[in-house]
Parts: sequence; structure tokens; C-alpha cells
Amino acid sequence: MNDHAQLKLIEKYKEAPVLRYYVNGKDIIQSPRNVYLIDFHGLSESEARNAYPDLYQWVLNRVKPEREQNRDPKLRKNWWLHRRSRSDLREMSGKLTHLIVTTRVAKHRVFTTIKISTAADYNLACIALDKHHSLGILSSRVHNIWSLKSGGTLEDRPTYNNTLCFETFPFPELTDEQAAKIGQLAEQIDANRKRQQAEHPTLTLTGIYNVMEKLRAGEELNAREQSINQQGLVSTLLADHDALDRAVFNAYGWDDLAKALVGLPGATTPLPDKPAAQAEAEEELLMRLVALNKQRTAEEAQGKVRWLRPDYQAPEEAAPTQKELQSTTAEANAPAADKTKTPWPKDLATQVTLLRDMLAASPHSAESLAAQFKRKPLKGVNEVLSALAALGQAQQDDEHWRLVR
Repeated sequence: MNDHAQLKLIEKYKEAPVLRYYVNGKDIIQSPRNVYLIDFHGLSESEARNAYPDLYQWVLNRVKPEREQNRDPKLRKNWWLHRRSRSDLREMSGKLTHLIVTTRVAKHRVFTTIKISTAADYNLACIALDKHHSLGILSSRVHNIWSLKSGGTLEDRPTYNNTLCFETFPFPELTDEQAAKIGQLAEQIDANRKRQQAEHPTLTLTGIYNVMEKLRAGEELNAREQSINQQGLVSTLLADHDALDRAVFNAYGWDDLAKALVGLPGATTPLPDKPAAQAEAEEELLMRLVALNKQRTAEEAQGKVRWLRPDYQAPEEAAPTQKELQSTTAEANAPAADKTKTPWPKDLATQVTLLRDMLAASPHSAESLAAQFKRKPLKGVNEVLSALAALGQAQQDDEHWRLVR
């Protein structure tokens, strides 16, 4: 919805939850288009019509005629709803105020935040973490080197895949002091970029980080790049990024690698023909991250898991004091189902077999599948479902998964 004729509608409903600001990759790395979409998720047709008559008619006139030609009977029946509700992301982000996002394909690997009310396009990788120190770790050279190595490329641009780049990445264990320092630097970087872009509408993240790379390399800036440096305060941003990188290296206990890498080109984009010393230091960083990944995997097999969001991923572990206060009598009176749920298998083959058997019996949402296991392993269930879908063995219709026979 970005027609001039619809400005009044946007103004009228801009505070309504069904009218959501919509962003794609270009909105993030280039200039925002100020586009909105209508999202009647959770509303019946009559509820949408009665509560938001103007928006309902917009969808009625433009969406319903196309949906009536669709071969999928479910889409024809639920014509006022989006094809995919992204129920997994809605569920994961329900208690957050912001999401961390990055474009799946871009020259520079840059992370930023969007409000939880914003609708994100499929070409944005969304990460349901809203702590500033999480943004800082993902924005660091440590994570970017990992993601550039583990991700793919489209033409000459790196791609970011949540499964390969994020889920395999071992976060450092932070002290309160380290978390505060990393979080403060990350918040400062993100806020300063957004402020300068708001003041200078033609300023883009791609332009900012192109100039930053030239500053790192000690190359002379042309007149246009000097203007970008001034408008984007890129020299100041560079100093903040270097400080963030040092703080994250320190959190891992790898100050030796900080001395070898911080300040060099190639922090956010692949650097061809890099000096041998830099290549060697980056290789050492990757080896240490792989070793840490293996260590974490072994620990998780023994039951020690470092949850990034324990309140969501393992709520029963997030409040140990409550558990300790439970009396023996209360435990004895606990529902039998809580005690008899199956543990989530550690090996992938068993996970696949169990979920296939469950889907063969009846359709399930990812949430209902995860609820059959102890600790509700929604993340693991979604990973297996994605793998089954990629293999053509399962498909999702709205919120429910079905086995493809």
C-alpha cells in the first residue's frame, strides 16, 4: 500500500495492528520505500470487515478476484489472509520488542533491528533476539568471518542462511560487564546509523560500508565518498566497530586475534587477495570457532545447553528457584503427562523417524509436534521439518504440516 490515494487510509489506520510497516532487503541496505501491508492474521472474514471496513474493501477489491482463480481451495476459502502466516516467527517473537535482521544477499554483512510490529519480507533473515549484546556479537568481525565462510554466494555477493550461518555459530559466554559493554557499542552503532540515514535520505548502508572499507584500507576518498563519510559519520562509525570487535574478541578470550585482525579491511565483505598474515589469522579464528562448536555439541549431548533465550527455549530451566521451592507433594500431584513425555532424541535419524511417524498419523503444527517432547524443542522440530520439506517429504499448509506420500 503505497499509492498516494491511500495516504488517508494509512493515516487513519497507522496505529492499528492489522496495518504493518513492511520492509525488504532494499529498504534495509538502500532507502526505505515506506510501504505498508494489510495483515488480518487471526481475524475471521466478518471480524475483519466489521473492525476495519476500509482495509477490508481494499483487500476485497484487489485480492479476492485473484484468489478465486487459485487452484488451492484453502486459499480461495481464506482469501483475506496471507498465504503463509509465518506462525513460527510470530510465536518466537511474541514477547520481544524488536527483531535482529540482515539481508540474505548483500555485498556487506550488516545487522540491524526492526520493531516487532514491522512485517519482514522473505529476503530478510530474522533472528528472534532483542538483547543489544546479541546484536553486537552478530555485528562483530568474529561472526562475519564465520558467516562469510559458512554461507554461500549469489554471483559475487555473500548469502546468509540462518541454519548454516547462525544456528552453528557458538556465542561467547558473557559476564555482565562484557554484555553491557558489547550491548552499549551495538546500540550506539545501530542508533547512529539510523539517525544519520533519517537526516540524509539518500544515504545507504551499502554506501556507508563501501566508504568504511576504503578507510580501513587507507585509500583516498573521492568527492562523493567524502560526502558519504561526512553525512554518515563513517570515521566515527569505524571507530565504534573496531571497539565492538575488540570487545567481542575479548569475550571469547582471544585478544591475540584482535591484535591481528581488528582494523583491517574485509570486516563485512569478502576481501580477495588478502595479505597472508590476515588470511592466517582468519583461518585460526575459524579453527577456534569450530573447536568451540564441537565442545558445545558434546556438552549439549550431556544436557548442558547455553540457551540464547532461556525464558522462551527452556522456561522450566529459566526459573530454577521455582523448581527448588516445589514441595514433594506438589511434584507427586503433577500431571502424569508432564512426566511421561518423550525426550527429544539427540541423533537426527531418530528425530526424522519420529516426526515422520507423527505426521503420517495426522497433520500437526510445529508447536503441537514440539509439545509431545520434554522441554518443547521447537527449534529442533522446525529444523527437521525444514529438512523434510527440502527433501519433498513434508509440506506446510498454513500452520499445519502434512506428510507427502
